[in-house]
Amino acid sequence: MYSGELEFQAKRKTISILQEETNKILNLSRELALMTGAIFDGDKTKVTESFERMSIIENEIVILRKQITREVIAIGSLMTYREDLLRTAYFIDEISGFIGGISFRLSNIDPQVIRERFEIDLKNMIDVIINVIFKINEMSRTLTIKPENTIELAGEVQRIESEVDKKYREMTIKALDCLHNPKDLMLFKDTIEGIEGMVDKCQQASNSFTILALSI
Repeated sequence: MYSGELEFQAKRKTISILQEETNKILNLSRELALMTGAIFDGDKTKVTESFERMSIIENEIVILRKQITREVIAIGSLMTYREDLLRTAYFIDEISGFIGGISFRLSNIDPQVIRERFEIDLKNMIDVIINVIFKINEMSRTLTIKPENTIELAGEVQRIESEVDKKYREMTIKALDCLHNPKDLMLFKDTIEGIEGMVDKCQQASNSFTILALSI
């Protein structure tokens, strides 16, 4: 089998795994939304169930990232864009870590403390997480179908990232004014910092997807 065919097969397989990884991230963000709703509803059973499902998805994402690494190592130098592919897979893995951190901190804040002043803001931010990860998922889907759409979607991710930066600053100031318990303030601030950091990581993944689209 000649090298060009080997590279084609490797490309198809690794991108398929990458697409599965981004789909898992989207499912993880949706589970975070369910957990957030359960927190504000005071349903501890559903919070625990969501937390457990999220842990399973996070482990699956790690397995997929390792699988991509093994595939890239196996094909070696025959894959010209292997570094771009690995970089993208690792960014997706890091997004998963951010979501895990957000869920942990959010689940440890007294919901009554933030329900009155921050429930709408937080739910809106969680919706933003789902939206930006949906864009990332779409970018992975268009890689092999219409790469130019991947580049267009990158602009939408950039717009969302700018909006989140602004909202993060507004919520930080509001939290400093409204939350007086040091523990709640620290956890809430860490939560919104985690959201802002996660969207920044999505921006990096978006840039990496753009490079990958140009490479293949």
